Amino acid sequence: MAEFVWEARGRTGETRKGTMEAENEQAVHARLRSQQLNPTKVKKRGFDLSKLTIGSGVDPKDLVKFIRQFATMIDAGLPLVQCLDILGNQEPNRIFAAALRDIKNTVEQGATFSDALRRHPKIFDDLFVNLVQAGEVGGILDTILNRLAVYIEKRVKLGRQVRGALTYPIAVILIMIVVMIVLMTFVIPAFEGMFAEFGAKDALPTLTKYVIATSKGFVTYLPLTIILSIGATVAGTYFYRNKRGKKMVHKVILKLPILGPTLQKIAVARFTRTLGTLLASGVPILDALDIVARTAGNVVIEEGLLYTRARISEGKNMAEPLQEINVFPGMVVQMVAVGEQTGALDTMLNKIADFYEEEVDVAVAALTSLLEPILMVMVGAMVGTVLVSMYLPIFDLAGKIKAE
Repeated sequence: MAEFVWEARGRTGETRKGTMEAENEQAVHARLRSQQLNPTKVKKRGFDLSKLTIGSGVDPKDLVKFIRQFATMIDAGLPLVQCLDILGNQEPNRIFAAALRDIKNTVEQGATFSDALRRHPKIFDDLFVNLVQAGEVGGILDTILNRLAVYIEKRVKLGRQVRGALTYPIAVILIMIVVMIVLMTFVIPAFEGMFAEFGAKDALPTLTKYVIATSKGFVTYLPLTIILSIGATVAGTYFYRNKRGKKMVHKVILKLPILGPTLQKIAVARFTRTLGTLLASGVPILDALDIVARTAGNVVIEEGLLYTRARISEGKNMAEPLQEINVFPGMVVQMVAVGEQTGALDTMLNKIADFYEEEVDVAVAALTSLLEPILMVMVGAMVGTVLVSMYLPIFDLAGKIKAE
């Protein structure tokens, strides 16, 4: 299959443009004529540098804006194709605009809106497509779209909190590494040369000797260290890509003393918010759990949710297998059980999500405030040790000169 850019005239003489995937130009001509369009130009699309993007190339803010505008238009009674045409033409993001034009063309050819969205999985994930499909079937597409916008906004906020908590420690660690490399490679060798000029190289303090020896070893074995670091990174990446390796890493992360509980709260907030949104939109629970498992972001949680799904398909309720997998806190399991008994599971899940999102706020703030002094002490200790070791001989030399 190749992608073609086409231009055609309609029955009233208007010019239409778009893109289409087909085997060859003849297939494009045939498909356009079947839509009562007279093709005037069909050309195979060449390589597009805009497709060289990491991820979807669409910012979540742009996606939320599109959803809200689309929902407003649908609620106002505008036809689906016209909505897509208007939003596609006014979209500044070229990747997103091209996707919207393709979706519009696919819908015009007779496909459902959800099937057209499936053609762009990097922009519209399984959760998005399944919710839209549920909205189409139930005739409440505008309601579903507004619910999706709220969900994406909350998901983005949660992700921003996690990234914000990690930005500071990562930045401090990188700065610390750069400073230590500069000290070991340039500063300490310069001091060593100065000590040799003064004839004090053999009478250096023990701490200074250790630091100079470390610097020499670092400079001497720097190429080997770089090679070993690259090898360790490649081996670690390969190990993590293996399902067993990834599961081991994720299991260890969840059991870490400080970070583990925070990540568990994030997982609970994501799980309950996603599942609650899906169930409230009319998606069957087995399909919803399958989607939630694949978007869990942790192999241990994913396998636990798939096990829960399997037990539910056997006729069990949801709370019992959630208790068995021992991944989520007991309070969450009990609230899920209450939600099942009262027939308001989606409402209960969203309440749990609200609670744990607030808990994540507190946990992330506490984690950041705890990491800041620890990292500062580490940086101060490492840099301070180097500086003290270099200035000790200078003080000794100054004392001897003064005594003479």
